Amino acid sequence: MTNDQGARTGALEVVRRLQARGFRALWAGGCVRDMLMGQVPRDYDIATNADLQQVIGIFPHAQVVGAHFGVVVVRLDDYHYEVARFRRDLAYSDGRHPDGVVFVDEEEDARRRDFTINGMFYDPVADAVFDYVGGQADLKKKVIRTIGDPHARFSEDRLRMLRAIRFACRYHWPIEEKTREAIEKLSESIAFISLERIRDEVGKILIEGGAPLGVRWLIDLGLMAVFMPEVVAMDGVPQPPQFHPEGDVLTHTLIMLGLMRYPSVELAMGVLLHDVGKPPTYEVRDRIRFNNHTKVGREMAEEICRRLRFSSEQTKHIVALVADHHKFMHVQEMRSSTLKRFLRTDRFEDHLALHRIDCLSSHGELDNYAFCKAALENLEPEQIRPVPLINGRDLIAMGKKPGPAFKQVLRAVEDAQLEGRVTQRDEALRLAAQVFESLGL
Repeated sequence: MTNDQGARTGALEVVRRLQARGFRALWAGGCVRDMLMGQVPRDYDIATNADLQQVIGIFPHAQVVGAHFGVVVVRLDDYHYEVARFRRDLAYSDGRHPDGVVFVDEEEDARRRDFTINGMFYDPVADAVFDYVGGQADLKKKVIRTIGDPHARFSEDRLRMLRAIRFACRYHWPIEEKTREAIEKLSESIAFISLERIRDEVGKILIEGGAPLGVRWLIDLGLMAVFMPEVVAMDGVPQPPQFHPEGDVLTHTLIMLGLMRYPSVELAMGVLLHDVGKPPTYEVRDRIRFNNHTKVGREMAEEICRRLRFSSEQTKHIVALVADHHKFMHVQEMRSSTLKRFLRTDRFEDHLALHRIDCLSSHGELDNYAFCKAALENLEPEQIRPVPLINGRDLIAMGKKPGPAFKQVLRAVEDAQLEGRVTQRDEALRLAAQVFESLGL
């Protein structure tokens, strides 16, 4: 039995046990959508008319995760299933959480959900779909549409505007006209959503497929200007045609996003922001130039990552991708020590992937990419990251006082080791003494 089959079997068992006690129980939401599209559901949610205590009576080890909303998590084998009571939400004063709920039947429950394709139910025992919102019709039309009034749905939870774009770009479907108009009209209100929630939803837009379409939607409907105006600024900024025949900075970036294959969120953000420093450094001299755009871009990327509450580790990697993407221009002229240090950059595979699609989306030349690939294949790990011959304790034993010079001396020794000029400990110590002498220490 595969993991997917195991998850489905457990979800069926939850429904069977609830129905055996006389309760209404159905699969709900995204799993029904995925199943009708012929896709394997990512997870299974169950909706029921049983209350919390009745569900716990059937599944004694169920964990209550939302008593106010009638939600518990049931565990069967290694799988977890969210079981929620049919409900209707009351007013959303904070634009995210309902002020209260009323427990209702399945039809009313369906009408409180976000999009028609996410508002259907399925009885896996009877093999019957229950669709009160036109979800099946919109699946056939391949369109993203809110359930009921789009202004009401988006006012309840403004993050749904980003979710509409995520589903549209994941499936490459259009957003229904009234739904789209509502997003455009309410776009500025996305500022009321926490930046963490925006970050997570934008990350999904970038990695779930259709990232170029998603970014274009975010810009055209006015959402990107609220939380990442630096990306909007790329639109229409020309580039030198001899290096970028594809067009302006945003066009180049969108092509790159379309060339990504199963990227991490960090790589996708690195691609999105790799040229973010070009608009503020744009100038025309002998030709269009963007002097210091990687330095400026690094600072801008760090600010954006802080704004969107990325973790320190994620920020470090995204910023490195932006700051270092032009280093590939010089790899074939680098000293051996400099090249090896570059090749051992953390998660270098992401740097290499960004460089590859950067080239493919512009001039198409992959010489430097091939050079780095060959170097990685031909060099042994210990050649790229050798065990140091000496360390700070050795310098202290030489009678030297710890200070800034230690770093300079040890780097010079490591350079020599990486370049094969020093291979023994005594050679490293002699070189360290020479460097200290040259520094007047």
